[in-house]
Amino acid sequence: MIEVKNITKTYIMGDNETQALRGVSFDINDGEFVAIMGPSGSGKSTLMHILGALDTPTSGTYRLDGHDVSKLSDDQLADIRRNRIGFVFQSFNLLPRATAMRNVMLPLIYAEIPEHDRAKRAKSALISAGMTEDRFDHKSNQLSGGQIQRVAIARALVNNPSLILADEPTGNLDSQTGDIVLGTFQQLNKEMKRTIILITHEREVAEHADRIIYIKDGLIIEDGSSHEKRIIEHGKRKRHE
Repeated sequence: MIEVKNITKTYIMGDNETQALRGVSFDINDGEFVAIMGPSGSGKSTLMHILGALDTPTSGTYRLDGHDVSKLSDDQLADIRRNRIGFVFQSFNLLPRATAMRNVMLPLIYAEIPEHDRAKRAKSALISAGMTEDRFDHKSNQLSGGQIQRVAIARALVNNPSLILADEPTGNLDSQTGDIVLGTFQQLNKEMKRTIILITHEREVAEHADRIIYIKDGLIIEDGSSHEKRIIEHGKRKRHE
């Protein structure tokens, strides 16, 4: 699904150059659940913007579903964002006075989906995200943090994207609610075969994914199974004890 080859990104401010990415390469297969993890300033946010077609690389190639995203026009990038990628953000980005249903239907309005199909698709997306029907007509400012994020997940699902990109989706949630939301992503991945990329700076959050790509100083330092990493870390703790 995703091919990233030798991606670089350089920001120029006056006479100063900052190289956020310094030759990043990886592939992500259809149906994978991958976490991209790294500390502040590592380049993971820059990489997230490129994967989400919100920015283009300085050099290198990014292919999504066979399309060379790095060479598309602004209109073509907008089409990719609208139809192929579902975004889930830390700050939710919902309309506070609109109902859960209305918030989920908004992308369908922008996509000019016929009115009679919108409610049906929004309801299906909300159920897939784990929302109960008694909350569909609640305004987002009447919902809990976990419920709000589930609405945001449903909004990301409603256009049936090939990729869900979640940027620090538990950052504004307590740990218990965060685990519930992460469990929703795991369920979407396992049962609905959704491809999910999770951006995070927290190891505990990243370990909910099946694979972790660790980025630091604009370079990939580690890339492997999160299950294997947990076994290794467990072994290290045992030896230490």
